[in-house]
Amino acid sequence: MGNELVINTTSHETRIALIENGTIAELYVERSRVKGIIGNIYKGRVVRVLPGMQAAFVDIGLEKAAFLYVADVFDAMEEYETFIEGEEGEEQVPHPLHPIEELLQEGQELLVQISKEPIGTKGARITAHISLPGRHLVYMPTVDHVGISRRIEDEAERERLKEIVDRIKPPGGGFIVRTVSEGKTEEDLVADLNYLTKLWDEIYKRNEKAGAPTLIHSDLDVTQKVVRDILTETVERIVVDSKPEHDKIVQFISTFMPKMKYSIELYEEEEPIFDHFGLEVEISRALGRKVWLKSGGYIIIEQTEALTAIDVNTGRFVGKHNLEDTILKTNLEAVKEIAYQLRLRNLGGIIIIDFIDMEKEVNRDKVYTALEEALKSDKSKTNILKISELGLVEMTRKRVRESLGRMMCEPCPYCEGRGYLKSKITVCHEIFRELRREMLDLRGSKVMLTVHPQVADLLYDEERRGLEELEKNFKKRITVRAKPGFHQEQFEISLS
Repeated sequence: MGNELVINTTSHETRIALIENGTIAELYVERSRVKGIIGNIYKGRVVRVLPGMQAAFVDIGLEKAAFLYVADVFDAMEEYETFIEGEEGEEQVPHPLHPIEELLQEGQELLVQISKEPIGTKGARITAHISLPGRHLVYMPTVDHVGISRRIEDEAERERLKEIVDRIKPPGGGFIVRTVSEGKTEEDLVADLNYLTKLWDEIYKRNEKAGAPTLIHSDLDVTQKVVRDILTETVERIVVDSKPEHDKIVQFISTFMPKMKYSIELYEEEEPIFDHFGLEVEISRALGRKVWLKSGGYIIIEQTEALTAIDVNTGRFVGKHNLEDTILKTNLEAVKEIAYQLRLRNLGGIIIIDFIDMEKEVNRDKVYTALEEALKSDKSKTNILKISELGLVEMTRKRVRESLGRMMCEPCPYCEGRGYLKSKITVCHEIFRELRREMLDLRGSKVMLTVHPQVADLLYDEERRGLEELEKNFKKRITVRAKPGFHQEQFEISLS
């Protein structure tokens, strides 16, 4: 079964699902109120230089100042050591030879690009190494460097592509050859190069005239960006439920990818497009904490500010032979689901996977190898450490935008984002302690206790003895009043 892109567009939101082998593999969401800003280019003003962190904060006109690390400052580029070629998208990792206080001063204006969107409480991460992605190439106007995506493994093809780009590129600028360039002609690469160099000329002219802080260039909208980066020969069909969006995609592909063979369909049925393809259920599942495996085992996914923890459990799966065999099968099944959930939820940063403990080293190696293999289809760069004797895997996954959970959800105001509440019994005992503190200062013979209805039920029933003891000791009558609008942990003590 070929892969498909299913696009749902309304006036307030665009959702794009990549379907691989009949299952949703990636989901992109952009809302009109919160447009994605990765790739946007700004003229910013340095507001603070932090020598201790070798970083600076730059005002680019957003709510929070953006963070600029010393290695991302362009001014000293020529004095940096050799670049280290990264994965596709080719994040360069220069090594600065000068401290940031020698490169930047407060009030200085410079051209920067968003490399990571604001995540949680952090502002955007920016770089002065501008990169302009096209279909086949990524143009780096400030770097004289040619790199080839590591996903192109054939050495002869790598050499062929490098020779073409070295020959056709303008002096001073650099290019990264993207994975989709494999097998493409010089004509394809020249067309991309001409478009990108012309785009940079326009950005440069705008920057010369603009004041800071201001937006100089907006990257493509989410639909065009996904079509540019994801539409490969493996995607056989695009289905979209909006006529204007359908026409825009047709125009975009005919302009930038005229040789692409694809089928684009306008969906006009009454049933919502994501319901028709069974995607809403999968999206709801991707927001849940527990994910069941087919065998009866399950994984628990907990996302925190610092890292994501994934716990594997056998659940209802009891196996047929022995415990070690049952554990191995559960872990291997969990590997596939974990790799799938990482892509679908767009989980990034530090990830700790707690596999079920395996006694045999050969089984631990099997699970590790399976995890490596399962992550090969992931476009985001991952780094995995070997399974420890405790069954833990530490890994990182490159994160450039908010996870699906953080984008579509918000912390629960009821539990304040903890994910749990004080039990009703705990609240009852807190009430008893607070009553002991306040009863002496309360004048009169009657006290009113206002609580959540379920706490009230407990006080009338199992915990009634505690109230009676307080009434006897302080010689006051305590009346319990249930208030439906109360938080479970909330209570009030007053004179009746």
